[in-house]
Amino acid sequence: MDAPTPSGPWSRTRADEFLTTTTIPLRLSCRTPGGDPWMLSLWYEWDPETPELRCATSADADVVRFLRAHDDVAFEISTNDPPYRGVRGRGTATVEPDDEKRVLTRLVHRYLGDDDSALAQRLLSPERDEVTIRIRPTKLHTWDYSSRMETTR
Repeated sequence: MDAPTPSGPWSRTRADEFLTTTTIPLRLSCRTPGGDPWMLSLWYEWDPETPELRCATSADADVVRFLRAHDDVAFEISTNDPPYRGVRGRGTATVEPDDEKRVLTRLVHRYLGDDDSALAQRLLSPERDEVTIRIRPTKLHTWDYSSRMETTR
């Protein structure tokens, strides 16, 4: 399955590059079992070959229950400082066990650099049950305000 061609100023190649190299948490929007909106931030990795976004979280996190009730999601990965740019979209999410913590280990290295910190050790603890959230985009949109915000750099 191919990722959708993004709307906005970036090509698919440029969007892939941004999603692969940027270490800003993904903002994920979903619905609670009662249908209320819910949003949270998660570390992610982008696999342009699959194509999918992968996140990791504790198996007992609320979002796991929410995604099992409603698998449609929206997401955004965008810079927090000017010039603002990023990728947003929507898609479907699945949740699966990550008993070996493979995704989480990659994310710890991606966001923390190594697994030596107290946070990394707590996240990778054998006592912690971990899941992978796979997000398959059905719509992608990019934006880049760099040219408009030249004076803010």
